Amino acid sequence: MEIRRLTIDNYEKMAELWSKARLPFRPKGRDSREAMAAEMKANPEFFLGAFEDDRLVGLVVVSCDLRKGWLNRLAVDPDHRHRGVAKNLIAEAEETLRKRGIRIFCALIEEYNDASKELFKRCGYVEHRDIIYSSKRESDEV
Repeated sequence: MEIRRLTIDNYEKMAELWSKARLPFRPKGRDSREAMAAEMKANPEFFLGAFEDDRLVGLVVVSCDLRKGWLNRLAVDPDHRHRGVAKNLIAEAEETLRKRGIRIFCALIEEYNDASKELFKRCGYVEHRDIIYSSKRESDEV
């Protein structure tokens, strides 16, 4: 397995992988080709893909707010799970953030996603049940 930066040329494969991994996908909003291209231009190192024989088998999108780093949209092809793909992507994402001086790493995980909660726990993340997440969205697509 090789981890490398993703480019807009990988967009269709990214969308396929999110779909195959059953992650929500908003192709008319924040996950559109145009939105991804703009984010990739601003922070090309924040898009990481795991490849086996040039086949995209996992990916993570990194972001930061200058205080905390966020691991977003982590997905692994179901046929490649339990092989260390996600752990390697998490480690690479953390290293990317360290290079920016970020020392707090975060992930938002859906309540039902026990596998992801366990994965992040094994990677040293602590679940916080005392935080309420609130958001305001201009549309369902953002």
